[in-house]
Formats: sequence, structure tokens, C-alpha cells
Amino acid sequence: MDDPFLLACSGGIDSIVLAHLCYSLKLDFSLAHCNFKLRETSDLDEEFVKELAILFKIDHFTTTFDTVAYMNKHKVSVQVAARELRYAWFFEILKENNIQTVVTAHQADDNLETFLINLCRGTGIDGLTSIPEKTANISRPLLPFSRDEILKYARENDLTWREDETNKETKYLRNKIRLDIVPKLKELHPTFLNNFLKTQEHLRETAILLENHTKEIHGLLFKKIDAIFRININDLKELKPLTAYVYHLFKPYGFKDAEAIIALFDSLSGKELVSNTHRLLKDRGCFLLQEITVTEPNFYEIKEIDSSILYPIHLKKEVVSNLEEKSANCLYIDAKTLKFPLVVRKVKTGDYFYPFGMKGVKKVSKFFKDEKYSQIAKENQWLLCSENNIVWIIGKRADDRFKITNKTTKIIKFTIQNE
Repeated sequence: MDDPFLLACSGGIDSIVLAHLCYSLKLDFSLAHCNFKLRETSDLDEEFVKELAILFKIDHFTTTFDTVAYMNKHKVSVQVAARELRYAWFFEILKENNIQTVVTAHQADDNLETFLINLCRGTGIDGLTSIPEKTANISRPLLPFSRDEILKYARENDLTWREDETNKETKYLRNKIRLDIVPKLKELHPTFLNNFLKTQEHLRETAILLENHTKEIHGLLFKKIDAIFRININDLKELKPLTAYVYHLFKPYGFKDAEAIIALFDSLSGKELVSNTHRLLKDRGCFLLQEITVTEPNFYEIKEIDSSILYPIHLKKEVVSNLEEKSANCLYIDAKTLKFPLVVRKVKTGDYFYPFGMKGVKKVSKFFKDEKYSQIAKENQWLLCSENNIVWIIGKRADDRFKITNKTTKIIKFTIQNE
């Protein structure tokens, strides 16, 4: 590793061995230590890491967390709190110091423990592949090595490290697995850990095959129009095993409850599921999948002096002498019929207009139904209004009350500018 990196150092044997290896190889790294204030010896661990950085003549970063307060606020366990706090801090250091990677000292036994924890709780293939060796900003170079191999290296090199006394408390699931279960598994089969590592490699390869196949099916079924995916529900129903396919196809969008998605198959149009990032909407025989964006204002004004607006839709406004091009993107209005400021807004319940070329009134909702608008298309449709009257369902239909007549003396033209 040629670029500088951040090494997460607790002061325990794993991170001390990793720090010693990096120092021996003359790599460019800094130490980062988190003091979670959970033990009486926490401050001594911090001092130990600081002294190591001074000995190695390298930079170091330390911080202190009120872990208990974080646990209470976010209603999480001590392990989850510590993980969230430390990684958030690590990434802050990376950003502020233009460092690309944080290196941690996870090793093979950690991976086995994580596998067993996930197995106990119920998991899919992602949980069984456990801790990845490398992600975008995290590297774990010790994952191929066992705890025994790391201990052997530490003793051969006369290294000293800090012992975390809580590692001996079996009230934590990880410790119980480490102290009670893993030794019995290794006793039953001396090469158990090596066999586990081989199995994990097979699982990772299987996960890659699954990912590639899922991408292929996604490409066939998820048809993107503008920023919205349209998925035919009957095509989804043909997939077998259905639950597995649905889970893997929609998981990247934050939907992890395949049964809830399958229940949406036969629901009424307009029913939807929402994840942290996306909404999945039932629309007749299809699903519409859309990313959740920042809420827009409800309306925008067009003043008489304005020649155009850019948001929410790029409209050009100009005075013209005659009717030029005719298209869905253009609207010609008798200037005398308008009262400024005009408003561009979304549809409201009860909206109605007088369709151009027709007699009588029509509700906008009925117009949407006749035009077979999807729910998302309805939500995305903008109206041009003068006072409370609809002038134009923009890009779709004009209102007859604002049309050009033989008495018109001034024509205003609106044009949708496609960028």
C-alpha cells in the first residue's frame, strides 16, 4: 500500500501486530484510537496508543465518546453504538486529511464469530460471507490469519499490548461464541477454521454469481423511463423462487421485506411501499419505482416582467405577433385574459378546466384518468394558472377560456424549453 492510510488501533493484540507489521514495512500510516469510556482502564489504553505513535514517530488521532448517552439516545446495543461512533469518526478523519483508506485489524476468528452470530440471528448469503476483506474505504489485511497466528507473531517479536477485560465476559453474544463455542468446534475438527475460510470463499463466489444473474434479470424487467423504473407485475410473478428473486431485485432500493412487495402484487392501484431512498407504487399491472427526492415548493410565480422561469419547469414567455409553430410544447394566449402574477403549481383536489376545443367543464382528475396517467405522472404534472383558473395543463392540454380569437390584440407565447 503506497498511499497514506489510517490504522484503527485499540491497543489490543490484533491492532498492535498490524501496526508493528506496517511499521516494519515502512508504510505511510497514522494511528486512530477511540476511547469509549466504558472501562476504568480506557484512559490507559489511550495513553498506550499515543506512546506507540511517538515511538514509531507517526501521527495519531484520539477521541473520546459518551457511548452510554449514544446508546440511550439511539436505542442500540453497546456494540452497535461503538461501531457507529468509531466509523463515523474514522470517515471524518479521512475526509479532513485527504486519506483514502482506514485499515482495521479484523482477523479470521473475528470473521468466524461474525458468521456464527449472523447464523444465529437468521441471514441470507450476505450475512454468511461475513466481513469483507476490502470495501471502498476500508481494508482488513489480517482477515486470512487466525488469532493463534497473530499471537505467535506477537510473542516472537516481543510485542506488548493491552488486554480488554470485558472480552472475558460471556454476557455478550460474541464473547460467548468466542469463549465457549469456537473452541469446541476447533476441538471437533482441528482444521475447522481453515475449512471455514475455504467455505467462505465458495460463498463469496456464489454471491458474485447471484449478483450477476440478478443484474441480468433486472435489465430485462426494470424498464427506465426518465427517472422512473416500470416493472410488469406478471413478469415478476413468473420468477421462481419468487420470494428470493423479489428480495434480491428490490434490496438495492432499500426494500428488504419480499413478502410485503409480493402482497402489493394484487393490491389496488395507488398502494405503495416506501424505503429510506425509494417508493414502490402499484399502478394497474405495473410497479413504478422512483427515487425519493427533496420536496419541491408547491408553486412558483411568473411575473409580467419575467421572460422565463427555470423551475420547476423551464418555460419561456414572450410576446409574438402571430401563431407560429404548433406543438404540445407551445401555448398561445390572449394577453387580456391573464392576470399576473401567474402561478405554476401542482394539482389540487377539485381542480377543473375547460378543455380547448370542447364545450363544458372537466375535472383534472377525469382528464388524468382518460389519458391513463400513472400515479407518479399525476404527481409530477404542473399547471399554469391565472388566479385560481387553470390556463394550461403544461405540455398536455390548454384551457378554452384563454384562447386566441379575432378580437385578440396581444399574444403571449409560452414554450417548454427542453434542455
